[in-house]
Amino acid sequence: MMLRFRPMIEALIGGERDPHRLAALAKGRMRVKQAALVVEALTGRFDEHHAYLARMLLDQHDGLTGQIEQLTARIDAALAAIPAAGPSATGGHRSGPGCDTDTGEILTAGLSAVARLDEVPGIAVRGAQIVLAEVGLDMRQFPTAGHLVSWAKLCPRTVQSGAKNRNGRTGKGNPYLKGVLGEIAAAAAKTNTFLGERYRRLVKRCGKLKALVALARSILVIIWNLLADPHARYHDLGADYYTTRINKDRKTRSLVHQLQALGHTVTLNPAA
Repeated sequence: MMLRFRPMIEALIGGERDPHRLAALAKGRMRVKQAALVVEALTGRFDEHHAYLARMLLDQHDGLTGQIEQLTARIDAALAAIPAAGPSATGGHRSGPGCDTDTGEILTAGLSAVARLDEVPGIAVRGAQIVLAEVGLDMRQFPTAGHLVSWAKLCPRTVQSGAKNRNGRTGKGNPYLKGVLGEIAAAAAKTNTFLGERYRRLVKRCGKLKALVALARSILVIIWNLLADPHARYHDLGADYYTTRINKDRKTRSLVHQLQALGHTVTLNPAA
């Protein structure tokens, strides 16, 4: 966003006050909004004091951006020094939903943990770096995926009072891990993958927020399987995973009963 407005701000600091010339400096998608820029944004009072404050803010932005780039370089170097195959929580190959271990070391040759996590929809490199920073590579501290999910406070909780049961809050957990998992789940929900289809099925009956929490839990289980077995690779089950595994006879009977309850006579003719 800053790159789109930077030329105009620099021109204002340099003394340019003509709204039409300033609007002509717009970049990217802002170029199609030149009329709105001229009328609503660039027509006004901008004196030397405003220019002084704008320069101060731009310098602060540049300084922070430089520090972020330096830290990013250090993080990349630290992650590159980590061996591609870390300690296994199970002492051998492990399979799980979304993980492919059939081809073993051939698949993971030269791949770091970040690269393998990056294959999961929604995670990307930045998300993988944050996840590794919070949970580490050694999954021996979490004997099962359920232990990691419980530690992250992403497991559902039931509150019982007498004969009544109700759903409770998941708890606080690690705020940094839960935050990035929420972002990952929101990104994965938009994809045409197994995780995206899982979200669309869940959101119909439990709402957006609970569906995102459930999807974040599923992603954390996948992450545990990938980190617990250094030879595992993510394998997407596909958006049609649920539809190809339904009991067709049971589904047919259910639909026929629904139509009969509405007063219809149903005759089924098998397709060619």
